[in-house]
Amino acid sequence: MHAIKAFLPLFVLPLAASAQWLDYPTKGIPRTTNGKVDLTAPTPRTPDGHPDITGLWVADNSRHLANLATDLKEVPFQPWAEKLYNERRGQGGKDDPEARCLPQGVPKVNTLPYPFKIMNMPGEVVILYEMYYLYRQIFTDGRDFPKEFLSPSWMGYSIGKWEGDNFVVTTAGVNEDFWMDTFGHPHTSALKVTERFRRTDFGHMEVNVTIDDPKAYTKPWGAVIKQHLLPDTELLEFVCEKNLDPQHFK
Repeated sequence: MHAIKAFLPLFVLPLAASAQWLDYPTKGIPRTTNGKVDLTAPTPRTPDGHPDITGLWVADNSRHLANLATDLKEVPFQPWAEKLYNERRGQGGKDDPEARCLPQGVPKVNTLPYPFKIMNMPGEVVILYEMYYLYRQIFTDGRDFPKEFLSPSWMGYSIGKWEGDNFVVTTAGVNEDFWMDTFGHPHTSALKVTERFRRTDFGHMEVNVTIDDPKAYTKPWGAVIKQHLLPDTELLEFVCEKNLDPQHFK
């Protein structure tokens, strides 16, 4: 069995458990007369007038997890990147680092079937991911990127700002050790990812992602990843420990 097939059951159990983790009503959210959360209520706003994107979110489906470019007719590959992508996909994604319990980077973390919690803090927005206990610090204090990324990382370095009703996050300084999806779209350390978070109503959000990596692609490309709110529950503890012995995969 390919590593990716061996890894798939890990996606199922936490999802089922997530809905049962806590049956504790989230306070201060709109509800219908029968007590259900009104997911189509207007977008809440913070005291400064921006949409409030805080809360527990999860991707609507796994379409972009498998293939980030699923909505595109053609991906603007550089020749080497297309060759590598075809090799990875031809092998069924068996070498995906995720199958070895390694962290996932941006933007793949937005496509996983695991919840993430957005929290608004002074000078930064923090995102906690259920999978692998990952976290992101998105700095909103007006800083720019460091002049040099001394230690490229899985999640990179993120800065954010508001443009109208869109929270725009740019991430750079990533390592080359993660795949951008299960099919294996590659990237280099030159990758810059721009995410535009837009909460369309109380229970729904879109993340418009732009991939800009001139060493791997001839021009920027992207995807729109749809998310929905998970009320009345919380993040689970999830430690990946089932696929740490890849030499025994068949």
